[in-house]
Amino acid sequence: MDRTLRALADPTRREIVRLLRAGDLTAGEIAERFPMTAATISHHLATLREAELVSAERHGRTIVYSLNATVIQELLGDLLRNLGVGGDS
Repeated sequence: MDRTLRALADPTRREIVRLLRAGDLTAGEIAERFPMTAATISHHLATLREAELVSAERHGRTIVYSLNATVIQELLGDLLRNLGVGGDS
């Protein structure tokens, strides 16, 4: 959970997650939506991959990123349990 929260602490990474909620995107499609270098976006994507919030699949020279909604659901469940919300406390 700590790794996931650290990854989501950054506003750029949260925006990438929001973009991927609408569907898979290539690294280039993600990068063109931000006023920063491709290397910086690559770093953000690597952090999201390490936290298992996104997955990456190579198609030739292109990398397609997908949101891993399961990790977000698990995070929300853990947060609710830690806060004593719900019947599982």
